[in-house]
Amino acid sequence: MSAAVAIDRIEQIQAMLAALQPVAAQPAPSASAFASSLQAATATSAGTTPTATTGAASAGATPFAAEIDAAAARNGVDPALLRGLIRQESNFDPRAKSPAGAIGLCQLMPATAAGLGVTNPSDPVQNIEGGAKYLKQQLDRFGGDVSKALAAYNAGPGAVQRYNGVPPYAETQSYVQRVTAYANEYRKASTPAAPAATSAALSASPLVTAALGVATPTVPAATTTTAGSGLGYRTT
Repeated sequence: MSAAVAIDRIEQIQAMLAALQPVAAQPAPSASAFASSLQAATATSAGTTPTATTGAASAGATPFAAEIDAAAARNGVDPALLRGLIRQESNFDPRAKSPAGAIGLCQLMPATAAGLGVTNPSDPVQNIEGGAKYLKQQLDRFGGDVSKALAAYNAGPGAVQRYNGVPPYAETQSYVQRVTAYANEYRKASTPAAPAATSAALSASPLVTAALGVATPTVPAATTTTAGSGLGYRTT
């Protein structure tokens, strides 16, 4: 059904309601209000996502989301990949410290942090910035190969160059797989679900739903995903 036909039906319904209402009753909402709701639903179904939904999705439902996005943008790295790296390195704990001495969210070694211009690796903002910068350096060093860059972040670039790929270290191989999987999760989370958004927009206006001949949708219960608890601290 086209938007024009739906609006005509709404106006017909309003006329019928107005005839049944007492003179002193409040007038029915204007056709333009219903038309706006209809246009919003139509735009959503065409792939336009409301701003609030987009913001929540891009944040990836992680701590330090704004800082991660800002550091990723400044250094030209995928924010989902940076989120996955931080999740594996510290599980978003800014106080994390490895037995080898790596510090903070991105688990920066003190010497590495100093070389990246990080004066206080315990500061989440500086630590994320340093981690993003180091990840970008490894991506550039290995021609954009994400697996090699992650392996270099974990085991050092020398090991990746020596083996011409991900080193045969169980920890490093697991590290690359986990970070890649986490990054894919965050990418999926940031992709808007147009059908669900359309159903929500339609259910918000019963008269629009009735005019379109669409039954009120039943929204399934939300599910919760528990983040992994393993910490991938590198030892070299």
